Amino acid sequence: MREARHAQYSLTESFSEHETGQQLKQLSDLIDQYPELVDLVHKDLTLSKPRQTGCKGLTLDTVLRCLLIKQLFQFSYEKMAFHLSDSASYRAFARLPMGVSPSRSSLQKCIRTIQPNTLQLLNTKMIKHWLDDGMIDIEHLRIDSTVVRSHIAPPSDSLLLNDGIRVLSRMLAKAKDVTGIRFSFRDQRKKAKSLAFRIFNAGEDLKNHLYPELLHLADLVMKQVARALDKITSADHWRANLIHYRDLLAKVIDQTTRRVINGEKVPSSDKIVSVFESHTDIIVKGFRDIQYGHKINLSSDASGFFTHCSIEKGNTSDKALYMPVLHAHQNDYQCLPKRTIADGGYASQKNVTEGLALGVKAAAFQKRVGLTLSEMGLKQKTFKKLAAFRAGIEGNISELKRRFGCSVAQWKGKEGFDAFVWSSILSYNLIRLVRLQR
Repeated sequence: MREARHAQYSLTESFSEHETGQQLKQLSDLIDQYPELVDLVHKDLTLSKPRQTGCKGLTLDTVLRCLLIKQLFQFSYEKMAFHLSDSASYRAFARLPMGVSPSRSSLQKCIRTIQPNTLQLLNTKMIKHWLDDGMIDIEHLRIDSTVVRSHIAPPSDSLLLNDGIRVLSRMLAKAKDVTGIRFSFRDQRKKAKSLAFRIFNAGEDLKNHLYPELLHLADLVMKQVARALDKITSADHWRANLIHYRDLLAKVIDQTTRRVINGEKVPSSDKIVSVFESHTDIIVKGFRDIQYGHKINLSSDASGFFTHCSIEKGNTSDKALYMPVLHAHQNDYQCLPKRTIADGGYASQKNVTEGLALGVKAAAFQKRVGLTLSEMGLKQKTFKKLAAFRAGIEGNISELKRRFGCSVAQWKGKEGFDAFVWSSILSYNLIRLVRLQR
């Protein structure tokens, strides 16, 4: 059965005198001040029917600390496994007993088991503690949104068709090994790859001739999948995966036919941009380039701590993201900021009215968009100070993306995407407090 912590810490544990080693030591001491953090990950990392014999695995405390190491230094699992076996400072921070060096696969399995809701709860608990202790003051709150990209290649209809054909054909080729039932089919992967490559490098005139051929191959694969599902009625997990990718390929066929063959303008909500990260949204912020991922809405206090984050579905307007921030602070921390400042994209008379009615004394927007200062509950001098204050969240978001890797979510699936974002925010907030306590 997995333990929460080691019964006795090593007496020989030591941290390097280097700045990074001392930062890890301070972070380790900070985590020790809040033992409930380890208790919160207990449900995710403990089996419902734990084994009483055999290897107990890494402790809950060690898994949480390894997650922080990964996000702080943006290590791959392979590189982290090396550092945990080689570096005394990393081993001391992770609380690894002598002779224990976790492998890449065990680190990945343990870290990815922690759910995004748990990581969100960890962050909320820490912020609440720091509010109660007076280390955070949300009297003034700044709000902004950004996009975290999915880890996908720039999408194109030809590459999406090829991906769908490739994945489904590979599953059909391995059907006998997985299900025990022989299933014969004609493999279209080589022909589809060649067509997709030719389309990608062709001019518009040639593309119009090549796309029907690729769509024909996709239709053939769809028919083969239908025959396989009729013949193979067992192997539920294999069937579920086959159906999942079949439905995705059907969407790609539909959007390609509408866009390329029929010349329609397909709405973003009807498009799929990745077969492997199908949750990915198409995000356009202002006149900037199109991005593929999810919009996240953030708020930070004067010290730069992220007090709130929401991962949005679809290209939600910023106007609709203002009030949820206030409601979240009221529900999570039982308090509201006195003054808020947000970008012009959040500005609306409705947000001002509802914010003031909720208890906020001033709801300011840097670009007023027809709102007067009196309507926002501000004077000119105060508005200028809040506008200067709002600029700080740009630096906070920049550090979150550059230092903690939150520009591109590296973990797979929607659950992995959310967990990656929340682990980055948790690591960011913990390190920020360590810096402020120096």
